[in-house]
Amino acid sequence: MILGKFWGAISAQLNKIANMFWEADPIAQMQLEHDRALEQMKEGRKGLELYRGLVERVNRLVITSRAHVQKLEVETKAYLKIGNRETAAKFALELQKAKQELAGHLEQLGMHEKSYENNLRKIQHASHQLGEVKTKIQKYDAELKMSAAEAEIASISESFNMSVTTDFGQIERVIQDRIDVNRGKARVASDLSNEGIADIEAQEQMHKSMADDALLQFESELGLRSPETTKLADTQKDLGPAVAESKLTEHN
Repeated sequence: MILGKFWGAISAQLNKIANMFWEADPIAQMQLEHDRALEQMKEGRKGLELYRGLVERVNRLVITSRAHVQKLEVETKAYLKIGNRETAAKFALELQKAKQELAGHLEQLGMHEKSYENNLRKIQHASHQLGEVKTKIQKYDAELKMSAAEAEIASISESFNMSVTTDFGQIERVIQDRIDVNRGKARVASDLSNEGIADIEAQEQMHKSMADDALLQFESELGLRSPETTKLADTQKDLGPAVAESKLTEHN
C-alpha cells in the first residue's frame, strides 16, 4: 500500500512536469506527437507491405491450385471418354482433393485480402489525418506568433501613452522638470546680472563729480575761475540743473 502511494505520488509529479512542458511550447509538443505518429505510420506501412507479400503468396497458391484443378478435370474427362473408369476414378479423387485445397486457398485469400484492404484504409486515413495535423500545426504556429506580436504591439502602444502613470509619462515629466529648472537658472542668472548696476552708476557719478571738483579747484588755483563761480558751480551740482539755473537768474 505504501509503495502504491509512493508510485502514485511520483506519477502525479511526472504528470505535473509533463503538463509544464506541454504548456511551455504546445507547438513543439504537437510537432513531436506528429513525428511520432508519422514514424508509427511508417512502421505500419512496412508491416502492410510484408502482409501484402503474404497475400500475394496465397494468391499464387490459388492460381496454382486452380490450374491443377483444371488439369485434373481435363485428364478425368479424357479417361472417361476412352472408357478407362478406373484411372478416371483415381483422377476424380485427386480432383476432389485439389478442389478442396483450392477452396481453402480461396478462403484464405479472401480473408487476407479483406484484412489488407482494412489496414490499407486505416493507414490511408491516418496519413490524411497526419496531413491535416501538419497543416494545423503550421496554422497554429503562425496564429500563435501573430497573436504574440499583436500582444507585444498592444503593450508597446500602451507604454507609448504619455500618461503620468506610464514609464514614458514619468520620463517626460522628469524632462519637463529639468527644462523648468534650467529655465529658472537662466532667469536667475539674468536677474542677478542687473544686481549692483545702480551702485556702479552711483560710484561712476561720484567719481565724475569728484573729478569735476578737482578740475574746478585746479582752474581756481590758476585764476581761470573766480571763487564765486566755483561756489556757484558747487551749488548747481548740489541743487541740480533746474534749481541752479533759477538761482543764477535771481543773482543776475
